[in-house]
Amino acid sequence: MFPEYRDLISRLKGHDHHFTRLFDKHNELDQTIKNMESHIQPGTQVEIENLKKEKLQLKDQLYAILKKADEEKA
Repeated sequence: MFPEYRDLISRLKGHDHHFTRLFDKHNELDQTIKNMESHIQPGTQVEIENLKKEKLQLKDQLYAILKKADEEKA
């Protein structure tokens, strides 16, 4: 996710607790979705779609934080 911001992500994960929580939650949702789609974990198609929407919202929030931090350092 966001390879162009790899260094910035590492820096934020070390200093921004809010960013870290969002990042970890995004990764947790990603794994849950993969497990449900692989039938490792139970989940209906509706549940999977709802989790994907939640994950996308988190990704949007993460991107906004990254963009702002990138602009501030420039």
